[in-house]
Amino acid sequence: MKTIALLLLIATTATATTYFKDTFESDPFSAGWTHSDWKSKSERGSFSWTAGEWSADAEADKGLMTSEDARFHAISNKLAKSIPAYTLGKGGSDLVVQFTARNHLREYAFCGGGYIKLLGKMDAKKFGGDTPYSVMFGPDMCGYDVSRIHAIFTNGEGKNLLKSDEVKLEHGDKNEFTHLYTLHIKGDGTYEILLDGQSKASGNIVDAWDFEKPKMDDPSDKKPSDWVDEEMMNDPEDKKPEGYDDIAKEIADPEATKPDDWDDEDDGEWEAPMIDNPDYKGPWSAKRIKNPKYKGVWKPKQIDNPKYDEELVTFPVLEHVGFELWTVNNGTIFDNIYVGDSIEEANALAKETSDATKDKEKDAKEAWDKAKKAAEEAAKADEEEDEDDDMDDEEEEEADEKKEL
Repeated sequence: MKTIALLLLIATTATATTYFKDTFESDPFSAGWTHSDWKSKSERGSFSWTAGEWSADAEADKGLMTSEDARFHAISNKLAKSIPAYTLGKGGSDLVVQFTARNHLREYAFCGGGYIKLLGKMDAKKFGGDTPYSVMFGPDMCGYDVSRIHAIFTNGEGKNLLKSDEVKLEHGDKNEFTHLYTLHIKGDGTYEILLDGQSKASGNIVDAWDFEKPKMDDPSDKKPSDWVDEEMMNDPEDKKPEGYDDIAKEIADPEATKPDDWDDEDDGEWEAPMIDNPDYKGPWSAKRIKNPKYKGVWKPKQIDNPKYDEELVTFPVLEHVGFELWTVNNGTIFDNIYVGDSIEEANALAKETSDATKDKEKDAKEAWDKAKKAAEEAAKADEEEDEDDDMDDEEEEEADEKKEL
């Protein structure tokens, strides 16, 4: 069975198409990655080619890193092979978008986007937030309020459609270590979103995004006038007890006594303070019972939606891949990008790259933290020593001045 599985994997890989792959083993800026000038110099940040201030492997972990706080970062590259016009509803072949991201300088919180885009023909130097794209995918984080994996498609009218239900990131998904993001668009109109190889969401694309649905409410179908949609009703046999409304909400405290120093002439007639009446039960309401005439929640008849197209949308020929981000905190490293039609190839790339080093990251981070702390303490000690020397010099100068006097 293992031999058969291996042969099937080899056959699948042999027929797979890779549109783009980059593990950043060599200088990306001489390999097509181009910074955009869409923002002014004061607003835009640049990416650097680095493994960051700490890593499990200083060479293997190199990637594109956002390098400045509170800046727009935009960079793109041309696909090695253009993706032919792709029909999202029934593409025939799969489309897989995968990459890793590591917010390696994250401390208590992090705020910044981390999503990749697939785009058609464009000017790389003008690539920005208003550049039309077909697919956007990746993490979006900002403190505790924003914590999700974006998966956005552009429909035939050019509208960007967010996923109907957010793909939430848990606390452990937002740390400073490498995480693998995978979007698997399947040729049969279904999808799966994975984080670190584990499924986070899956199903039919038409159900999970705001495309026109196969069925719609019949606009001519109206709720009948005698339709009862109240499930519960007042019990007609339940009657308000006599004297119920005479019960006061508050009563004078029966345990209160007039203070010994109370003077009626000076202080007025003493009255006991009011307290909640334990016998008061609030406004009376009849007991609720099931309504025997209840017919359920009314829904209009469903009819075929004339606007529905089972193909959903056909993306134009896609020629570029890029990151266009607003980052409050810098230090996110993007690596191990794969765009192709084989989930097997994507998994194999992950196994060769991020899977090979991720288990060593915790030790690398702890070693870096320890060295950083030692350096900070040494710098503080040097600073205090310099301050002591300055004080000694000042005292000597004062002593010399007194001798001269």
